[in-house]
Amino acid sequence: MNNPRLATRYAKSIIGLAVEQKQVDEVYNDMRFILRICKSNPDFLAVLRSPIIKPTAKGKIIEAIIKDRVNVLTSSFIKLLVAKTRELNLPEIAEAFVDQYNILKKIRKVKIITAVAMSDDLKASILSKVIADTPLERIDLETVVKPELIGGFILEIEGKALDVSILRDLKDVRMQFLNNDYLHRIR
Repeated sequence: MNNPRLATRYAKSIIGLAVEQKQVDEVYNDMRFILRICKSNPDFLAVLRSPIIKPTAKGKIIEAIIKDRVNVLTSSFIKLLVAKTRELNLPEIAEAFVDQYNILKKIRKVKIITAVAMSDDLKASILSKVIADTPLERIDLETVVKPELIGGFILEIEGKALDVSILRDLKDVRMQFLNNDYLHRIR
């Protein structure tokens, strides 16, 4: 259930408390840990989303998973979410926290999707161009290999994408052929 306003509100509250208690980096690591669990374990997400499982049981399951692995502040925050029956929004809140952390620490997320693995020289070249655009920010570079792109790359920076892949060019050519008005007039 997507609720970005709720996720942002909770993320801002926990990051504010973490800043106040000087535990921002610890809570950030905890939220990344929670995101890894959510992305790697679909059963955990099914438990969070299940209307059949009572919130107290969900709380015990979550506590068993995070026990001795997360900060006291993070644990208390998750207990609050369970008490308010917002455990369903935990992955979304964790994602919003990471976004808030990146804003706080001035980290820019950059994702490069290519058809083949990039060389270190090419990564450095792209990073230097992105850093030249925003010299005061740190860059969090994520690289993904998708062979179906055939060639070229997709560069994503904070939700904006530049797609110069061959797959995109082929799709554009296909759409031009499908939308060709002259073909219909010949028949």
